Amino acid sequence: MARVVPTSHPINAAWLGVDFSSAPSRRKPIWVALADGPANAPRLLALQPLHELAAFFELLQRPGPWVGGFDLPFGLPRAFADAQQWGPTLPELLRALRTAAPTRMQWRALIDRWGNTQPAGQRLLHRRCDKHLPAGAKSTSPLQSRYVPVALMFYEGMPRLLEAGLSLPGQWLGDPERVALEAYPGWLARSLIGARSYKNRDDPERRAARADLLAARQPLGLQPQVPAGLHALMLEDPSGDPLDAWLCLLQACWAAQQPRFGQPPNVDPLEGWISGAIY
Repeated sequence: MARVVPTSHPINAAWLGVDFSSAPSRRKPIWVALADGPANAPRLLALQPLHELAAFFELLQRPGPWVGGFDLPFGLPRAFADAQQWGPTLPELLRALRTAAPTRMQWRALIDRWGNTQPAGQRLLHRRCDKHLPAGAKSTSPLQSRYVPVALMFYEGMPRLLEAGLSLPGQWLGDPERVALEAYPGWLARSLIGARSYKNRDDPERRAARADLLAARQPLGLQPQVPAGLHALMLEDPSGDPLDAWLCLLQACWAAQQPRFGQPPNVDPLEGWISGAIY
């Protein structure tokens, strides 16, 4: 059995998990997990690397019904958006952002200029959902454009989600048969193996952590099925990115079984929310 299915291979998937990169390449692709079956027992069909943003946009246009979990921020901190006078809807925010910052580096410069006017400790704001993750997990500010460039992920990812016509519960109504949810694999990993690191290094400790993640019994109450070849790929890839895509898919399956996809009340459409974060 092939462990990686080429992106051209047609797969009828009900569930998607996406570990996003704002600048995908052969070295650092966007990894996509695809599964079918019921929400409480997803069956992993394939792990696909996408090397270009055009391939990511093509993925988003797959006919539904499907629900996908995406590891990228679906919004910006409200205080920052209000300071720029962007909004009140997500499409208006994105149009204003692209007008003010037509390139990624102009977006970084805009964030830097605003941050330089703020008191120390308040330059990289977090959203409300970032502060209410389970298992003591922490997420990076959507204004962070360096190190882990989450701001660039927002810049490249969110316009494509809306242009593809997806529904973002609590934020924007698009095609009800193609639903996108913000996922964060870090909190699910932490709930399963604690604070152990499982990514970005090929050493026995991190490989053991990946093995324990894959061996976890009924994550989120689910009973997933993983073929041996795909299990081996997630175990052996030291980046942890294929495994993160799978964790995002599991969050999508969990959310699909909850009322309103598990979203908290009074979601701010400009900030968005993270699957599993309750406040």
